[in-house]
Amino acid sequence: MRTALSIAGSDCSGGAGIQADIKTMSAHGVYAMSAITALTAQNTMGVISILEATPDFLADQLDAVFTDIFPDAIKIGMMANAALIRVIARKLKQYHAKHIVVDPVMVATSGSKLMQDDALDTLKRELLPLAELVTPNIPEAEVLSGMRITSAEDMVTAAKHMEKTFSCAVLLKGGHDLNNANDLLCRNGEIQWFRGRRINNPNTHGTGCTLSSAIASNLSCGMELSSAVKRAKAYISGALGAMLDLGKGSGPMNHLFDLKSEYIGKAR
Repeated sequence: MRTALSIAGSDCSGGAGIQADIKTMSAHGVYAMSAITALTAQNTMGVISILEATPDFLADQLDAVFTDIFPDAIKIGMMANAALIRVIARKLKQYHAKHIVVDPVMVATSGSKLMQDDALDTLKRELLPLAELVTPNIPEAEVLSGMRITSAEDMVTAAKHMEKTFSCAVLLKGGHDLNNANDLLCRNGEIQWFRGRRINNPNTHGTGCTLSSAIASNLSCGMELSSAVKRAKAYISGALGAMLDLGKGSGPMNHLFDLKSEYIGKAR
C-alpha cells in the first residue's frame, strides 16, 4: 500500500485540514498519516481559536513518521508561524522527502487569518524550494508573487514568476470570480490549463486542502504530475457534485462520495 503524510492543522468540524486530507487519501486507497501543526476550534461558519503545536512537538511527530512508515508523498497545509515552517523544512531535508505538495494556506474559507506575517518570508525562502508543487489560489498567488492578478494573462505571468522564483511547479487555482474552476499548471516554463466543471454548490469548505491532498495521493502512487492534477480535479468535481449539505455556513464536501461498502449500506 502506498503512503502519504499530511502536515497541517486540525479542523474539529471535519471539513478541512488534517481531517479532509485523511479522508481524501483514504478515498484514493492510500495509507494516510499526519503531523499536526495546530489545533483549530472551527466550524462551517468560521475559526474560533487556534492552539499551535510547539516546534519540538512537531519535530517529534515528523521523526515518528519518517523513521517508521516512510511516506511516498507529503501534503503540507496550515503552518501558522515561521518556527514551524523551519522545523518542517529541516526534517524534509533530513529525510530526503519526495513528492512534496504545498498548499500555502493563509486565510480560511470563512476569511479567518491562518498564517502569521513573519511566516511568509520563511515559507518562500526555506520551504517552497523543496516542493514539487505549490497550489495557491488567486489571493495567495498575489501575496507570493507580489503581483495583482485580474485576468487569465495575469495568472500565466504570476505562475511563471513563482515557478522561476521558488524552483517548483505551480498550480494556480482559478476562482474568486476569476476563471472559476479553471486551474493553470506551470512546470518547466510550460503552461497547461485544466478546465473544470462549474458546480453550483455553495459548500466549499476544505476544497484547497482536498485538492492538494488528492494530488499528493496520486503522486504517491507513481502518477506523473499532470495526470495527478487532472485526476485530483475530477475527484473534487465528484465530491462537490455529491451536494452534501451540512452546517450553517460554507459546508464540507462529501470526500467519500465514491466509496462503496457493505458496511456503509448496513449502517444507514
